Formats: sequence, structure tokens, C-alpha cells
Amino acid sequence: MKGNRDGRSREYPAAHTTAKKPRAAASKAFLLAAGRGTRLRPLTDTTPKCLAPIHGKPLLNYWLEICEALGVRHVLINTHHLADQVRAWAKRQNTAVKIHLAHEKVLLGSAGTLAANRDFIRGADSVYIFYADNLAQVNFDSLLACHESHNAPLTLGLFRTPHPERCGIVELDEAGRVRRFEEKPKQPTSNLAFAGVAIARPEFFSHLPAEGFADLGQDVFPKLAGRMYGHELEGRLLDIGTLANYEQAQQDRSWAVSFNVWNERCWGAMKTQEGIEKREGLD
Repeated sequence: MKGNRDGRSREYPAAHTTAKKPRAAASKAFLLAAGRGTRLRPLTDTTPKCLAPIHGKPLLNYWLEICEALGVRHVLINTHHLADQVRAWAKRQNTAVKIHLAHEKVLLGSAGTLAANRDFIRGADSVYIFYADNLAQVNFDSLLACHESHNAPLTLGLFRTPHPERCGIVELDEAGRVRRFEEKPKQPTSNLAFAGVAIARPEFFSHLPAEGFADLGQDVFPKLAGRMYGHELEGRLLDIGTLANYEQAQQDRSWAVSFNVWNERCWGAMKTQEGIEKREGLD
């Protein structure tokens, strides 16, 4: 992958594996991970937020598990604060996912990072965009199914929030199209919020700024109202960006379950039950 204007990107090759992988409609993913994590101090004074350990495992490893389970073969991770630690972490990974690092001397924002690394999406029909400061145990299959049901440039994963004034809030029409997006509204009209999970087609990148700092929620999503879809995710998410939420994650041992195990327990059981019901209906 070509380096961006803020520094050269580095690649860490995927491990050889004989494990059977699912079909991937999106074989590439962005893991947006460069934030300083100021609300997690003093932890983030010495550890980058994306490597904050949860039940003994760095946060980025949770996302690598998700990406491998989804059939993603290439991930791009942006770095900034304590970037040497992220580079050392990447070298230690033994995974089927190839890791590309893109260092930002100056933070570019979520949209700026995507824009500066447009070359990464070459050859992909769709790409995942993940905010890597969250924990996620959600049904990504249903999000992908929603994305494949339309031809719009973007599909947003959504969740219900008790604090809409702190989130990017979405209003949907009857067809699931986003008719309005507002970042941290003072007077929210909905509690349906962007979950930091999205799937984008290459044409989405034509809506990004040419260069410089830009934020998806502030600068891009509001302008795409009427031209993107939203899907309410099944499962749960937790933003570990505060000490209170970080402690909550540490106390809840169910977050320690690997994504594959959790996914099979939840949705595998559901699919089995659906299959039984269909067979019984045919008898």
C-alpha cells in the first residue's frame, strides 16, 4: 500500500492458515484507532487507547477476531499516540488478517484518515469502517445483508442510546434510508445512534474531503442524508472511552468471550432454531 502524506504506511503479513473462511463481501476494513484517549488517563499516558487491556487482551485483538470471523483479509489501522507500541503489537500478531499501519503525525479525524488512505480500498467492492475504541458483540451478518439489499454508498450500524445528546443521531424513513443525521444534537429527536460500525462502497470515498482534518459525524454524514441507509444492530456495544466504561468492561467477564464463540452461541443457536421450525413446517 502506498504511504500517505503524513508518513509511510507499513505492512505486517498475515499468517498462513488452513482454516476455512466464510465468503467475504467486504475483504478490507479500516480500524480507526489513533485517538489519544484523554478521558482514560492515567492509563493512556503509557498505553495507547487501542491497546488498553480488557481481561488481559488488547482492545485491537478483539477487533482482529471480528475481522477474521467476517472474512476480512486486510485491515488498515491509523496510529498517532504512542505509535511505536502499536507497531510492536502488529509485529507480534499471528493472524490470517494482513495489518497495514498508517501513521498520522497530526490527527486527521475519522473522515480525514479515510481520505488520506483511499488507495487502500482499491479492488474492494465494499469495506468495513470500525471505530476501534468500542467493544462490539453484534450480528454483523444482518448489517451486511442490509448493505447488500441496496446500492447506496454507505450503510450505518445503529443502536438505541440512553444519551442521544452525546452521539450522532439518525432519523430513518420507512425504507431504512437515513433522512437526517446530526452529531450530538442539543435537542435530540431520536435515540437511534451511529454505532461506530459501517460498510461503504468505493463511491462513498468521493464524498470525503480532499485533505486535512475532517470528522465523519460532523462533516460527511449530514451531507449524505437521503443517500445512505441505517440498520439497527442486534447485540451490544460498549464505548470504553471513559474510565467508568472501561471499569464496567473489566468487571463483566462476558466480554472476555472470543467473538467466534459468542457469535456461535447467539446467532448459531438462532439459525439452528430457525432450521428446526422450517423443517417442522414442511412435515
